[in-house]
Amino acid sequence: MLKIDDLTLHYGSSQILHGISMQADVGQVTCVMGTNGVGKTSLLKAISGTHPRSGGQIALNGEALGTLPASTLAKKGVGYVPQGRDIFPLLSVTENLETGYACLPRSEHRVPDEIYELFPVLKEMRNRRGGDLSGGQQQQLAIARAIITRPKLLLLDEPTEGIQPNIIQQIGRVIEYLRDQGEMAIVLVEQYFEFAYGLADQFVVLRRGEVLTSGRKADIPKQDLIAAVSV
Repeated sequence: MLKIDDLTLHYGSSQILHGISMQADVGQVTCVMGTNGVGKTSLLKAISGTHPRSGGQIALNGEALGTLPASTLAKKGVGYVPQGRDIFPLLSVTENLETGYACLPRSEHRVPDEIYELFPVLKEMRNRRGGDLSGGQQQQLAIARAIITRPKLLLLDEPTEGIQPNIIQQIGRVIEYLRDQGEMAIVLVEQYFEFAYGLADQFVVLRRGEVLTSGRKADIPKQDLIAAVSV
């Protein structure tokens, strides 16, 4: 579904990503890992179009994406849940979910029952303002909003950050469910090693803006992976 070749990215005069090549397949979770500051979030920003890449190619389902803005990429099937969630604090839960309609034809402007089955708390709090939700509830709202857009590629940036353990478990179950539906590729950036290891089908480990190692979970010994993400 997603294929990246030789991607580079700069912030001003500083080069953050150096020739990143990777792919993410439908029905799999590809986990991007590494210590703080190695370029994981920058990679997701480049894929989602929220920060322009400096070079390289990105293809989605065989279609070269060029340098399209984030709004166009969202309509092409790129769903992005950023670090920090970026929900609208003054809008209700329902109104936050409805912002996902921008990617859909008018005939599909509704919140699917599946959303409330995956995240029951959102149904209970659908009239409450987004800013009044707890951090974990806001994270669920951000993921639900992305799912409403019916993405072909779902990008998740640190979904467990600052979240209580019971909601972490629920988010893990949702990611497993989405993967098992076999309709999207999922790229997960995650620092919580055991959470990531339990979900991932393949890994991409970054160091200093470059791919240090990558491969299927079955082909990388767990201890080698721990060592790679701990240096």
